[in-house]
Amino acid sequence: MSQRVAIIGAGCSGLTAIKCCLEEGLEPTCFEQSDGIGGLWKFTETVKEDKASIYKSVFTNTSKEMMCYSDFPMPEDFPVCLHHSKILEYLNLYAEHFNLFKYIQCQTKVCSVKQHSDFATTGQWNIEIEKDGNREMDVFDAVFVCNGHYNEPYLPLDSFPGLEHFKGRHIHSRFYKTFEEYQGKTVVVVGTGNSAGDISVELSHTAKQVYLSTRHGSWVVSRISRGGFPIDMIMSRRYTMWIKNFLPRILAAKISEKFMSSWFHHSNLGLEPKFRLKHPIVNDYLPSQILQGSIKVKPSIKSFSETSVTFEDGTVTDVDEVIFATGYSSTFPFLDDDIIKLNNNDVSLYKYVFPINLEKPTLALLGLVQPLGPIMPTVEIQARWATRVFKGASQLPSVKDMENYCTKSKESNNKWFGVGRAQVLQTHYIDYINNISREIGIHPNMIYLFLTDPRLAWQVFFGPCTPYQLRLAGPGKWSGARNAILTQWDRTIKPTRTRVLHEHPESWLNFKRVLVIGSLLTAMWVSRASLNALQSGYLAWPASVAFWSRIFSMVGINPM
Repeated sequence: MSQRVAIIGAGCSGLTAIKCCLEEGLEPTCFEQSDGIGGLWKFTETVKEDKASIYKSVFTNTSKEMMCYSDFPMPEDFPVCLHHSKILEYLNLYAEHFNLFKYIQCQTKVCSVKQHSDFATTGQWNIEIEKDGNREMDVFDAVFVCNGHYNEPYLPLDSFPGLEHFKGRHIHSRFYKTFEEYQGKTVVVVGTGNSAGDISVELSHTAKQVYLSTRHGSWVVSRISRGGFPIDMIMSRRYTMWIKNFLPRILAAKISEKFMSSWFHHSNLGLEPKFRLKHPIVNDYLPSQILQGSIKVKPSIKSFSETSVTFEDGTVTDVDEVIFATGYSSTFPFLDDDIIKLNNNDVSLYKYVFPINLEKPTLALLGLVQPLGPIMPTVEIQARWATRVFKGASQLPSVKDMENYCTKSKESNNKWFGVGRAQVLQTHYIDYINNISREIGIHPNMIYLFLTDPRLAWQVFFGPCTPYQLRLAGPGKWSGARNAILTQWDRTIKPTRTRVLHEHPESWLNFKRVLVIGSLLTAMWVSRASLNALQSGYLAWPASVAFWSRIFSMVGINPM
């Protein structure tokens, strides 16, 4: 008899959890409290309780080739960066293609998840659900928690003295839907995450004035990189991560900072972050709206009056509306606190998936991580790993080893991203998927690939780290993975090349490939001693890396 697995939520995490269960011979049942799949990507005109909410104009910050599931490329006619309606369409296509709908029970709320009386022996869970006003209990062998972490708004009212006296309206960004009701008004947006940037820009076209209040600042990058290609396809590459991990951290940090500030000087626009390696936001229009004066960047709010705010720099501004884009708190109301203990979004999970102190590894959380990259392939590889652990095909280390791993991982991430409730879930995307892929046995073997399939190896190492790379070998191998990698640029370019003027000669592209391969082989012979000698002059090193980046871009950036 196959193991029964309960899946809470039918968003992008829950859907891939269903599919991964089926791949491993497990029996999934997915409970979704709304009337359809999609989770965060299912837009509603009004905000619904206990459900993630997005505004009407949301577009993705990651490109379609980077954010798709690893064995299901997005349709080639889909735009490169997608409106939320297209993401929902893709999720429906995915569910239909893999026949997932029959495993989903919509309009069913999970009320509680408790350990079975003999949990220490069986690892089973008692799950109480509510549907049509009726409650019932069932027993499952394992549980996936896929309810996301964008449901509970974080609004630190104690940080804003006098807010209770403010006569204007103030809301959390979760309740923002469209710009119409803000026309002609003076609005303060608090925060510098992606939502704050998007909302500020949208309002700046019709509001009287928009103020963007930030405590720490932020790096801002565009969706568009060199050659007009998506920035994530340019930067998320195995060779760039290899360089980061090979270099001393101070050098890697300097290179990262140099790239983040390559578009414009953030200090000139009031955006320069206090923490130099802060997670960047993606926004194509924020700098221009600041230059036009439609958005004015200000420091933190010191206090409120009935009709105005006082900023930390002493300036006082009359304000009509305030939108707090101050993030979210992770909540699991159906789980007891002794199972999942949250401390300002910080939770002890082994590799962001498994609670450390459970006697049996039969509970997994998906999506409780913020990678510097796409979330959908991230939760997919989490689900692939977790289902194998549920099945017994993979084993977790001892509690002590997991605790040591979590401690070291947090220390490393704190050095890169800083310390705070917004940083505890952040991690480097490629490092993370490499970590999990080794647990499953699907990590690409680069030496083997270069010896047996140089063309594919080139794309895997120097090209964008697209999800298809995780289906080349091992459990869950997909026969279409190689072709998907070799044609990824075709799907990227097709929806944008609606007026083609000329093509680059293939012979010139081949010459560039040979040039770069030769340059790379030469560079790899440089000794570590030579690198150490450069450290004393590390301020010049980023320029050297920039030179190599230009060399690599001749092929690595545009591997057509």
